[in-house]
Amino acid sequence: MNNLLRCFALALCLHLLASRGAAQVAPLIANINARQTTSLDGQWQAIVDPYDVGAFDYRAQPLKNNSAFYKNYKPQSESELVEYDFDTSGQLHVPGDWNTQRESLLFYEGTVWYKRSFDYTKSPKNRLFLHFGACNYFAAVYLNGEELGQHEGGFTPFDFEITDRVKARGNFLVLRINNTRGKDQVPTVNTDWWNYGGITRPVTLVEVPETFVQDYFIQLEKGSTHQIKGWLQLNGPKLQQNVTIRIPEAGLSKAFQTDSRGRAELSFSAGLTLWSPENPKLYTVELASDTDQVTDHIGFRSMEVRGTDILLNGKPVFLRGISIHEEAPTRPGRAWSQDDARTLLGWAKELGCNFVRLAHYPHSEAMLRVADQMGLMVWAEVPVYWTIQWENPQTLHNAENQLNEMIARDHNRAALIIYSVANETPVSDARNRFLRQLIQDAHSADPTRLVSAALQANHLADKNRTTIRINDPIASDLDVLGNNEYVGWYVGRPEDTDSMDWISEYDKPLIMSEFGGDALFGYHGDAATRWTEEYQQNLYEHQIGMLKRIPFLRGTTPWVLKDFRSPRRTLPHLQDYFNRKGLVSEHGEKKEAFFVLQRFYKALQGTEVQ
Repeated sequence: MNNLLRCFALALCLHLLASRGAAQVAPLIANINARQTTSLDGQWQAIVDPYDVGAFDYRAQPLKNNSAFYKNYKPQSESELVEYDFDTSGQLHVPGDWNTQRESLLFYEGTVWYKRSFDYTKSPKNRLFLHFGACNYFAAVYLNGEELGQHEGGFTPFDFEITDRVKARGNFLVLRINNTRGKDQVPTVNTDWWNYGGITRPVTLVEVPETFVQDYFIQLEKGSTHQIKGWLQLNGPKLQQNVTIRIPEAGLSKAFQTDSRGRAELSFSAGLTLWSPENPKLYTVELASDTDQVTDHIGFRSMEVRGTDILLNGKPVFLRGISIHEEAPTRPGRAWSQDDARTLLGWAKELGCNFVRLAHYPHSEAMLRVADQMGLMVWAEVPVYWTIQWENPQTLHNAENQLNEMIARDHNRAALIIYSVANETPVSDARNRFLRQLIQDAHSADPTRLVSAALQANHLADKNRTTIRINDPIASDLDVLGNNEYVGWYVGRPEDTDSMDWISEYDKPLIMSEFGGDALFGYHGDAATRWTEEYQQNLYEHQIGMLKRIPFLRGTTPWVLKDFRSPRRTLPHLQDYFNRKGLVSEHGEKKEAFFVLQRFYKALQGTEVQ
């Protein structure tokens, strides 16, 4: 019997893996909030399906009859056997993770089916798309009993066109979401954050003209503070059109024409007030074609590297940052809303930050939009985390797709200055090839941003001092070097930082992308007692002393803004499945180390905390 169960499980996994390759997503529509939209957020019916009986029969073959849950079939007589019913099942809120909505689902990994009914009458000749902000991790999407397609990756948006499938009344949308971890996935089976499952970001119906502005890139040319260079892409049957770019406040109106592919290359000079943390200026930008028009709010700034300096608008800048996980600030679960973003980024501003590292995956579009408004520069990251299957072509394709979807969504956000392609990955030839491909992809898709990765350095100790050498081979391909180090927590004592020196084989700027230690808010003792606020405070004080001695250091993003859930953190009464390295507790309470970092950042700004 055990062998039979193992065979069934293997066959089921093979079907799940094979199905991931069949995605039929539409090209991503930029800036959907500027469109005619209808929200499908709210309460959805949900069926928890740990054995995937709604997708596969008892021999692990895909279901295609009325037993498949996506059919939403109702028995036609009292004698007909149907073993599911969305309408009498429980509900889950969308957007939201399932783990924190029901106590029984806190650790659940597997399939949950979601169903939502809706009516919709679209305008004649218009097209209709179904947009998902994110679903973690694998999503199969069905409308009115027919599959639209599939998507893999838990943190990036995707669309399906439903123009010819939607009805005026009685539509039903069904999703099969599965957050089971897999060795071939990105991220893989081992992470240090909660594997929140579900439809975790908004679901939206987006109505557009038959030929519409699908995407555009309007930013300052690399190295320039006055030349705008970019492109615009149409989607539809009438691809050759006149297009106009207007920035009314600057008195600019420029006309272009799209080619037979619907693409127009854009280039023009503009005298604009540049975006910066001190003055996060956003311009209303109007894009119009013969058949469509869309408005965005875009900031313009230049970002480049010269030797070990990072230059914002041509001037050296030190990135006073903090790392952030996408945990809701004032409730359990995944963050997703503008209110969540304003609270999290508001804490960063209170710290004295001009920069945030959004780890370890793409955060919601709301975070980028609010960062634009608040004047916080952003490091955005894909979840190539720890040990990925470096030699698996499908894993590379998955990572590239997530990177491209992140760039496509956010490439007009002035706040976004760095793309990160990896975190704490072990050096090998296969890993180096994998990451170099991602670095090349990022530079090709968006040459205006810098590319980095969070690396780890080598410790070389003698009797009196320790030298830490940055010599990761992929550093030669990066614009900015990131480094994670935990001296004082996983390595040595906080005082050991007093005798540490840093050297680099590369003439490039360094961001100390992680350092820190755990503390339980309200737990006090002396500075040598682990888990106390005093220990964390002492660690930060010694770390800051070391950081001041690194001549090529140009930024820091300590780990981490807020305590976050992690299944790896099992110690009762102290961790309770939380990583406690936050400067703010899961309830929003500030620990003593918060104020240590705040004083350091305020001093860097030239002002003291009052």
